[in-house]
Amino acid sequence: MRNTLPLYGVNVVDFGQYIAGPAVAMILADLGANVIHIDPAEGAFWKDPANAVLNRNKLCIELDLKDDEGLAQALSLCASADIIIENFRPGRLTKLGIDFDRLRAEDPRLITLSIPGFASNDSLRKEWKATEAIIAATSGVFTDMGYNRVLMGCNPSFSPLALGSAYATTLSASSLALALFAREKHGRGDHIEVPVASALMEGLSYNSIVIEDMPDRYLTMRQHEIARRHDEGLEMNVSYDDLQEFLDPFFRTYECLDGRFFYVVCPSHRNHAKRCLTLLGIFDELLEEGLPEVDDLYVPIAEWSGETSIGVYPLPSNWAGKIAEKMKAVFLTKTSEEWGRLFGENGIPGAPHRTTQEWVNSEHCDQSGLIVTVDDPIYGEMKQPGPLVWFEECADAMCELAPRKISDVSEAVQYFSERPAYSSAPSAPSAPSAPSALSAPSASLAMAAPSDNLWLKGVRILDLTNVIAGPHSTAFLGRFGAEVTKLDPTTAMYDPLIGVLFSYQTNIGKSSLLMDMLTDEGKVIFEQLVKDSDVVVINAPERQVEALGLSDERLKSINPDVIFCRLDCLGGPKRGEKTDYIGYDDIIQANSGIMSRFGGEQTPEEHAHIGTLDVNCGFAGGLSIAVALYHREHTGEALRARTSLSSTTNLAQIKYSYDYKDRAPFDEPSGRQALGYNALSHIYKTQDGWVYLDATEKDLEKIESVSGFAGLSSMDDTQQTELIARMMATNTSDVWASTFQSLDVAIADIKSIEWLREHYTRRQDGKVGIDLGTYAFSVYDEHPSGHVTTMVDHYAIRPTCGQILSLAPTERFGTSSRRILEGMGMTRSTVQRLIDKGVVSEGWSKYYLPN
Repeated sequence: MRNTLPLYGVNVVDFGQYIAGPAVAMILADLGANVIHIDPAEGAFWKDPANAVLNRNKLCIELDLKDDEGLAQALSLCASADIIIENFRPGRLTKLGIDFDRLRAEDPRLITLSIPGFASNDSLRKEWKATEAIIAATSGVFTDMGYNRVLMGCNPSFSPLALGSAYATTLSASSLALALFAREKHGRGDHIEVPVASALMEGLSYNSIVIEDMPDRYLTMRQHEIARRHDEGLEMNVSYDDLQEFLDPFFRTYECLDGRFFYVVCPSHRNHAKRCLTLLGIFDELLEEGLPEVDDLYVPIAEWSGETSIGVYPLPSNWAGKIAEKMKAVFLTKTSEEWGRLFGENGIPGAPHRTTQEWVNSEHCDQSGLIVTVDDPIYGEMKQPGPLVWFEECADAMCELAPRKISDVSEAVQYFSERPAYSSAPSAPSAPSAPSALSAPSASLAMAAPSDNLWLKGVRILDLTNVIAGPHSTAFLGRFGAEVTKLDPTTAMYDPLIGVLFSYQTNIGKSSLLMDMLTDEGKVIFEQLVKDSDVVVINAPERQVEALGLSDERLKSINPDVIFCRLDCLGGPKRGEKTDYIGYDDIIQANSGIMSRFGGEQTPEEHAHIGTLDVNCGFAGGLSIAVALYHREHTGEALRARTSLSSTTNLAQIKYSYDYKDRAPFDEPSGRQALGYNALSHIYKTQDGWVYLDATEKDLEKIESVSGFAGLSSMDDTQQTELIARMMATNTSDVWASTFQSLDVAIADIKSIEWLREHYTRRQDGKVGIDLGTYAFSVYDEHPSGHVTTMVDHYAIRPTCGQILSLAPTERFGTSSRRILEGMGMTRSTVQRLIDKGVVSEGWSKYYLPN
């Protein structure tokens, strides 16, 4: 059955260790590639059961690259590869004899990928021991944990999620699929670098954006309380219980009859909020008490017909408190599981809080293929995450995941020789393109690269998505040259906070068309747009897609070659009991255990990075489209691409999202009190700030060589923590970072995103900041919104030959409506008639961001 998978016949050599490298190769293997994983002679660097997940579908061998015979054997395997992957510090694999430049000179079709912790052109950090926690500490993960933690005085905070590796994995896998697609057309490979820290910054893009002079109407009760305490010099010491009263009633946790908790997430959408209040039986009651309703949320507040409205986020404190009190009382009448079914079946975003162990063993995950059973040679029957992305034509086959096969080099050589090798007839080489600033390719490769090496040049995408994950997937593809038309209805479904503020990043580089595609005239225009598109993308469960008339059958009848990509919340390769439930990032955070881990089971709290899962689901959507484009180019078959927030949460929790008989307890660090894993991997206060020490027992001898740290090896964890804390307080963060880094012990000064912006921001210059190192932000002085805006660059994927575009900032919704329709051959008078009839619109408002 694996010969039906889209990457069947692609040979991959995986030198990766820990998470990012092996995870990229795992995704390729899940998609059908032939993958050989090479560990050093002493075995994997990271001894963890998660390796059983990361190395499934692979042939695993051990080779000593320091030995001539072992190196020769590795090079022999590389000679048969289409793709080679590594994630060491820059230059380390080359020193061991695996030189990507030389290998690509010998085989210009070869695609190589490096995933260093920090960029190879980051002179300050590239030699650091870049563990997951060190990258997180350096990149603002432990300091920018949201308004809850600010109000509770928890700064810095700790999170055990491998977010950096999760974002880097999806971006890296996407880059390989795109490079394969480009190779189909011009016959040449590429070398790609994806620094984990840069990928992490792209993942945290909604936390790093700054919109100057943002109107007060978009500030939450928490933001107002933070400002009040700052102004009055008050301590940030709000308790967890008191904090709940600063939360919007449609965006908070409620206790249920069974003593467990339920998370409601339906702000900013009028229909969802109304359905919620109606289901709870309090909508009419609130109307009688005078709940106002504003007809047009896209005009300034000064022009509103009432004080507020459901569907507005944030609500003013008086109505927020009144609604929340009524909702709290009703939620106590049913169990969290009962509310989960009622919300799901009635089209309301909400979910019960559950642990990761409950998620992995849930009936829905089992039914839907979000979790599958793999018979591992060491752990036996093991529940593992299903595929990150899948295709409806081969979804069942993608759930048939084979366990890792532990073998030797002789079988590995035979494995590649017996598997069908990828083949493609390269076209004649074109004129050379300018090499990127990251690293210059060899002369032969530069001559072979096409003159305009945008991987997706000429690819046209019709984007029907909303909020974050869906539109982020298409915005992501724009940087590679894809032309994206964003089609939205003439009446906004979300208020401006969700509808406009998020679009600063999700709609960058797109052309905006507002049209009612359910009208007779709209249907005709829509069908022409589909005919002219390579890809159509939507984020919605299947039942909503059918209701909109967007079935696969209809789209295929319009354009048989179109790739239809669909993202949703709870979907998997197969149908499960919750497949049609709607939801957002926070829904899956609650249901999959992320919130219980972050805040604690009795005080669950959202993992506060906006788009924690959404952004990576967008990258996963981009990955699925890239694979489908490659497959169509290679075979002529157009696939139906799929991914979901639920499959993305499994990647974010890859260190924990598995189970087997006799598994160790699910006892990873959780709650606000957690500051690390143990004494050697922990946040410590210094004289002038905080550092994260991420050492292991192997480092104890080096640590004890530092004055004041003697005797650590004879202490228990509590004693070690006390001694290290006492010593760290005696000097500055810089001193300790320099001291331990010189010993090659992992440590980093904890930085905030604000600090990174201050040090790595420039005026927008029409380029992405690949040449600037690990971090790069741009200030848009003339943003179409009229607000000076700072955003992280689209710079994590760094090809040597391929080009990356700096996209134009997001235009106001409807700006391109006339241009798009006239470009389809319509006359100005015809377009004006459609506007006059309300079939087409040139804006939801005359304002970009209403005050």
